[in-house]
Amino acid sequence: MTRLFAPGERALLLDSKGRRYLITLAEGASFHSHAGFFAHDDLIGCQEGTTVRTGSGARYLAVRPTLPDFVLKMPRGAQVIYPKDLGQILLLADIFPGARVVEAGVGSGALSMTMLRAGAQVSGYEIRADFAERARSNVESFLGAEALSRYSVRAADIYDGIEETDLDRVVLDLPEPWQVVPHAAGAMRPGAIFLAYLPTINQTATLRETLAEHPFVLAETLEVLLRTWHVEGRSVRPDHRMVAHTGFLTHARYIGPV
Repeated sequence: MTRLFAPGERALLLDSKGRRYLITLAEGASFHSHAGFFAHDDLIGCQEGTTVRTGSGARYLAVRPTLPDFVLKMPRGAQVIYPKDLGQILLLADIFPGARVVEAGVGSGALSMTMLRAGAQVSGYEIRADFAERARSNVESFLGAEALSRYSVRAADIYDGIEETDLDRVVLDLPEPWQVVPHAAGAMRPGAIFLAYLPTINQTATLRETLAEHPFVLAETLEVLLRTWHVEGRSVRPDHRMVAHTGFLTHARYIGPV
C-alpha cells in the first residue's frame, strides 16, 4: 500500500544539483530557498518520488529520508558518527533484537538510533544533560514512541561505573574508554562484546593495552574508508573526494572472570 506524505512527516528534498534539504511538512507552511518557494500543501497527500516546483520553475524531488539521511541532517550539538561507521558498528558489535546494550558518549543520538532500529534495548550514559535530551528528542522524532520504550539515557559519567549487569554489549564513543574497561568487565556476561570508537591511534593503543590486561579476547582494530565513483556515460573514475579516516573501531569479546 502506498503511503502518502502527511502533515508532521519529514520529507527529503533533492534539487537539480543534488543538494539535500530535510523538512517537516506542515499545512499552510512553505519551503524557501535561493530558487524560490513552494507550499508544503503541494506535497502533502502525494507519494514519494513526486517533483514539486517553485514559482521560478526550480524542481525538487521529494522522498522520505533514510536513517543515514536523518543522521547527517538532524539537530545536533555533538559531532555524529558517520553512517559508514554506524553500519560497521552494527556488525562488529553484532547488535541483535533484544540485545541489552550500554552506550556511553551518546551525543546527539545517531548511534542510539542505529542500534534501536536493529531491535536493541539501549541504556545511555551522557555527561551533558542537554545532549541527553537532544538524543531522546531525535530518537522519538525519527523512530517514534516504540523506540523510546526501549531507550533510556541518563546524565551520568560512565567513568564512575556501570549500574547495569548481565549486559550483551558495551559500545563507547568517548575520549578515554580504557577507564570503562574494568567497569565493563564487571557488568558484561561471558561472550559479550565491547566496542569503542576513537579518533586517534594513540588513544586506540592505550585501549588495546588495557583490554589485554583484562579478560577480553579476539581484540581487533580497524577503520572504514569510503570512496564513491563518478559514473557518467563512458566517464568512469573514482571521485576526487572521499570520506577517509573518521575514527578507529576496536572490538573485543569478554570471556568472564579468570
